[in-house]
Amino acid sequence: MSKTALWVCLLMGLAVACTQFGSSKARRLHQEAFVFDAHIHMINRQFHHGGDIADRLSTGQVDLPRLKEGGVDAFLFSLFVPEEYYPPRFETRHTLRLMDLALEQISRHQALVQIAFSASDIEAINRQGKMAVILDLEGGFDLDGDPAILRSLYRLGLRVAQLPAHNWASEFADSCCAPPKWNGLNERGRVLVKEMNRIGMLINLSHASDETMEQTIDLSSDPVVATHHGLRSLVDIPRNIPDRLLKKLAAKGGVIGFHLGSEFHSRAFFEWRTRRRGRTFWDTTAVGDREKNLSITAIDKRVAPRFPMVGQAAPEAIKISVEEWVGVVDRAIQLVGEDHVALGSDLDGGPTLPRGMRDARDLPMLTEAMLDRGYSEQRIRKVLGENLLRVFRHVTER
Repeated sequence: MSKTALWVCLLMGLAVACTQFGSSKARRLHQEAFVFDAHIHMINRQFHHGGDIADRLSTGQVDLPRLKEGGVDAFLFSLFVPEEYYPPRFETRHTLRLMDLALEQISRHQALVQIAFSASDIEAINRQGKMAVILDLEGGFDLDGDPAILRSLYRLGLRVAQLPAHNWASEFADSCCAPPKWNGLNERGRVLVKEMNRIGMLINLSHASDETMEQTIDLSSDPVVATHHGLRSLVDIPRNIPDRLLKKLAAKGGVIGFHLGSEFHSRAFFEWRTRRRGRTFWDTTAVGDREKNLSITAIDKRVAPRFPMVGQAAPEAIKISVEEWVGVVDRAIQLVGEDHVALGSDLDGGPTLPRGMRDARDLPMLTEAMLDRGYSEQRIRKVLGENLLRVFRHVTER
């Protein structure tokens, strides 16, 4: 959407209808393009509060109807295990509970969505007019990194897994946002990387420390992804990737998905949010001893209020614009080329969306902004989904 059209929407108080102002070319291109979002949260909300992924919801940022309206053809369906489950070692149990609910709800809506295990599955599912779901884990599946547990999850359908345990140091890999224990990967972590390569599971390095990221890229025989990230050269925070590691990731054929959150791409917004909350958005230092003796039910109750995670309520004027988000993507393209960038929205995972964006329905605004910037249709198609599909095909169809 052009800046003029966006301001018309806002001045008229019609933000909910902004996508209708998009050009016919943008609407056509977005509809025809293969749109593959690298990071979407969904099942945690349903686990803690009930309901169904196919319910059209009035709050939060994502559900199946809104994804369909947003033109999404495939997405990484994130099973998120928060840090509160780690001290009493409930991370594997919670992973299995989320997996169980996800499988049940997806199977209930085969007319809308279907699980894909490979890139060819995605294409076959799309030919039937359905959205393809790729099961993805964010957080620790097992803090000890037991390959047998990973293989069991693979058999259940998991095809993408975050190597670090979110913002927590595991017993095999350091996170971006916790004191280091291993200066990257230890031997157990290196074994796990090779096992993920062997079985055909895509490695996600979002939330990894720089050392974990670099060592994994060097070790992995497959390309890896960072599904929801920003650039540290623009906003210097540990959750963003430094230019040298982005170049290394791309040189091995990998892809970075760009987060929609204003806090990732605007230093001013990040500082505003940090002042408002009194801590950084990744801070888990309060998690620890108090959780060790809690039951899993007590932890469920403790974490439930945070879902869905929709970022910080903020004045529209201080959020980034959709055009600024494209500017971040453009900076990455200048560094590593158009074959290594993707969309990783993190909807319902905490992003403060750009101005004028309500939720998944407004993803076509990204296509409009890329056209406004002068991107070719080929480049836009790559960013929207073709790049991520290429990497997923490489890993799952050897």
